Amino acid sequence: MGSKADRRVARERVAAYHKARLGELIEQVGRAVDRLRAGELDVFEVDEVIHRYHRAAQRLWVFCGPSGAQVESTAALIERMDVTGEAIDWWQRAGKQSADG
Repeated sequence: MGSKADRRVARERVAAYHKARLGELIEQVGRAVDRLRAGELDVFEVDEVIHRYHRAAQRLWVFCGPSGAQVESTAALIERMDVTGEAIDWWQRAGKQSADG
């Protein structure tokens, strides 16, 4: 486990990642509402987008939620993804049906 300063930096990195990814997920909902207003989607299709947003936001929250030494591991993973150009597609993950809902 790192120092208090290391944990603070890790928490800030994870919080910034969480905020950025959450913003991307909310954009999906915004686009769906825009399409509803334009007559391209119906309310049931938008409702499904909102449910998918909810699933994605939950998974993102779980990923970003660790505390203590775990937050440092999560921050290190986020940093590695930044360096390698890898990304977790939270929207795609929420679209997959699984036994846990």
